Amino acid sequence: MSPHNSGSSASYQDKDFPLREDIRVLGRLLGDTVREQEGEEIFDIVEQIRVNSKQFHREGDEAAKHELDRLLNSLSPSQSLRIIRAFSYFSHLANIAEDQHRTRRTRAHAIAGSAPRRGTLVEALNRAKDTGITADVLKKFFDEANISPVLTAHPTEVRRKSTLDREQEIADLFALRDRTQMTHDEQEQCDEEVRRAIVTLWNSDLLRHNKLTVLDEVKNGLSYYDYTFFKEVPHLHIALEDELSKMGNQPSEIGTFLRVGSWIGGDRDGNPFVTADVLRQATNMQSGRIMSFYLEEVHKLGSELSLSDGLVSVSPELLKLAEDSPDHSPHRHREPYRRALSGIYARLAATTTSLESTIDRQPLGEAEPYQTPEAFADELEIIRDSLEKNGSGIIANGRLRSLIRAVDCFGFHLASVDLRQNSNVHERTVHELLEAAMPGTNYMGLDEDARIAVLVKELGASRPLVSPFIAYSEETTGELEVFRTAADAHRRFGSSVIRQNIISMTRTVSDMLEAALLLKEAGMISPGGSSALTIVPLFETIEDLRDCGAVMDKLFSVPHYRKLVESLGDTQEVMLGYSDSNKDGGFVTSGWELYKAEIQLVEVFKKHGVKLRLFHGRGGSVGRGGGPSYDGIVAQPGGAVNGQIRITEQGEIIASKYSRPEAGRRNLEIIASATLDASLLQPNRKAPSDDYLAAMEELSASAYAAYRSLVYETPGFEDYFWSSTVITEIATLNIGSRPSSRRKTRSIEDLRAIPWVFSWAQCRLSLPGWYGFGSAVKEWLAKHPENGMESLRAMYRDWPFFQTQLSNMDMVLAKSSIAIASRYAELVPDVALREKIFGRIKEEWRDTVQAICDIMEQDHLLQSNALLNRSIQNRFPYLDPLNHIQLEMMKKHRTAPGDENVLQGIQLTINGISAGLRNSG
Repeated sequence: MSPHNSGSSASYQDKDFPLREDIRVLGRLLGDTVREQEGEEIFDIVEQIRVNSKQFHREGDEAAKHELDRLLNSLSPSQSLRIIRAFSYFSHLANIAEDQHRTRRTRAHAIAGSAPRRGTLVEALNRAKDTGITADVLKKFFDEANISPVLTAHPTEVRRKSTLDREQEIADLFALRDRTQMTHDEQEQCDEEVRRAIVTLWNSDLLRHNKLTVLDEVKNGLSYYDYTFFKEVPHLHIALEDELSKMGNQPSEIGTFLRVGSWIGGDRDGNPFVTADVLRQATNMQSGRIMSFYLEEVHKLGSELSLSDGLVSVSPELLKLAEDSPDHSPHRHREPYRRALSGIYARLAATTTSLESTIDRQPLGEAEPYQTPEAFADELEIIRDSLEKNGSGIIANGRLRSLIRAVDCFGFHLASVDLRQNSNVHERTVHELLEAAMPGTNYMGLDEDARIAVLVKELGASRPLVSPFIAYSEETTGELEVFRTAADAHRRFGSSVIRQNIISMTRTVSDMLEAALLLKEAGMISPGGSSALTIVPLFETIEDLRDCGAVMDKLFSVPHYRKLVESLGDTQEVMLGYSDSNKDGGFVTSGWELYKAEIQLVEVFKKHGVKLRLFHGRGGSVGRGGGPSYDGIVAQPGGAVNGQIRITEQGEIIASKYSRPEAGRRNLEIIASATLDASLLQPNRKAPSDDYLAAMEELSASAYAAYRSLVYETPGFEDYFWSSTVITEIATLNIGSRPSSRRKTRSIEDLRAIPWVFSWAQCRLSLPGWYGFGSAVKEWLAKHPENGMESLRAMYRDWPFFQTQLSNMDMVLAKSSIAIASRYAELVPDVALREKIFGRIKEEWRDTVQAICDIMEQDHLLQSNALLNRSIQNRFPYLDPLNHIQLEMMKKHRTAPGDENVLQGIQLTINGISAGLRNSG
């Protein structure tokens, strides 16, 4: 099938024809597989469920609904497992088709010569040019920018890598269908290969039978470099350089501004399995992967650069590289580029061995290892310079240019690994160290000012605090060993291997200074006030967000800490937690307090002359800060971006964004172009009026009261949550190394935000993404009866922050189903509690839907986003049966636990529902 190009007047239906055709083909092939593998009876049941579910959803046919209920209730456990797998796989295959269609539409726009679309760098650069921003200004911006998507191992990706790989095969085949004019035989062969992949999927386990280790998570994270990052990160920089060269009419080289980060292997907060040894292995695995990539690319360059010195001139520097090479083959005597690359390969192989990694293809001889990535890049530059000077610049602009950029992007370490630990652990560690060195100090009994005084004194001391002759506790020993391992990684891979040390639950200045003291003991901070990495406070709760400006103001007033910041180029990073602030105060208040926190921080940093870099701890779901990245970035308050931004990428969102190179490129471009937009173009935008700020404060207060009243102040709410959601069963899935709770309690406070949000998504309520807004709007309208609604509509039209909040709620509410949620409420054995709490939730849901539609002036949810609305509506007939079966199996599992088939069925439904919702974690 060739790309489907439509004119601008074509309807969405015309543009979506190839998507519907792809889904039809995949559905037919899946149906054939079910019939062949499971028999005609199961196939017929699947078809009956599918037809009745579609008929009920599209036409409201009550007879179809009753027949659907009858079919689902009549299933045996064995039949249920097969039905679950069929509908789960359909969701996965539909996702492939949608992703392919998105790529198809992007290509169709490019082929048609359409104007660059929002979210592309070309569109952002064009707008910059239209406002008078020159190529030189843009070059300076990117030279100084720091943009980083950071991969985390938070467990909401329920698929195994083996199923992801098969899905990749299917996606590749559909991309080939799209871009190739096939003969009949080629089309038949392609369909056969798709069918083969689907049969393999059907006969593969969807679920893991063993819990992931941290190193499994590292390995999974590395696969996205093969899928996307190795190619697309360098190419993004190259494409930008070419665009700036056109604007400035001269070659333009920019510094690397976009680097991928990672928490996998360094995030110890609540994960006892992340140890010093794991950190060391994680950095080794990363280094081994990038060195393997370099070796392969150099080998390929050697195959390509067969230029003869009898036909082209070479530079003296290139000639020396060739002469120093261990390659003395007479067959390559007249091929200096190949000999030079053989020498580079030998040095690279020696470097790989010195970094404790293995090599697959042996070099031609011994060579000295490179001491730094820059030394490797310098020799590649000699090759490029020789090619350009001697008329072969077009060759230099291919694989060689990409490799040189890759070396700058990835170094010998691949990705910076962030360290993260909870402030309470650091507090206990410092207390033990001080008590051992100076008995009676009683650090934990001191007030804040006394703690600061003790810590500052120790930071300035030249003698170590830690003694090799004292046996410390296991926790303290483990923490010290992690920092020593980080220092060793710096010596082996360079300072870029670990740049940040994040302090979860930062509340005070002493939380930051405790981390500084531990880093000093590992040699990463000097007594004179020089630091090898940035200490990053993570403000997570509503209270902490409100206090963050005062904490940072006091911190910068500590001379010793201010010297540390100065040693890092007067730049300080601050992380903001979307997930825990949402669990603490609800969606509306979390978003508003994050916005206000950024305003506070901008002012404090300006006061102290420090450059601010914000790290946004966003999850995939709206309840954890998710939603369209572009809108989220440009909605930040003025001065909060300035070319500096880091954003977590978590769970199933990583696969959604980065498992395909086209999607990966698009998402990297979105982050980069939005950062440019927010930094250089949005500052000209009018700041929100005082009336808008006051209105938002009022709305937030009402929403906060409604949310807290339900979640934390309603007796029995914890029982309702644990009974009405799949939270207990989620814990049985082997989808991550981290425990779901910080402590073994049923408390909402102790529950991690990820399973909290994931559980509500599974029961189709997604409560963390909207609860409280309906109450807030009702109170607002009661207090402002004359112009209250018009004021809210004006805020929506004029203020990107408010637009983004409502747009995200619009999306998450459209994916909810109050009818299905009501059936999960029936799992609560206490009838009075069930009716009391679900009655409140149902009323709030209706009020919120009404409020969203009234303010956005739409008749139904997602009226302004027809494409997403159609996608969601098309998914519901395949999601609802999974929810129905999940409910029935949860009842069986809870009344008679022990049946492995029932538990497996529940786990499979979690997989399928997650796939259907796409951003549920």
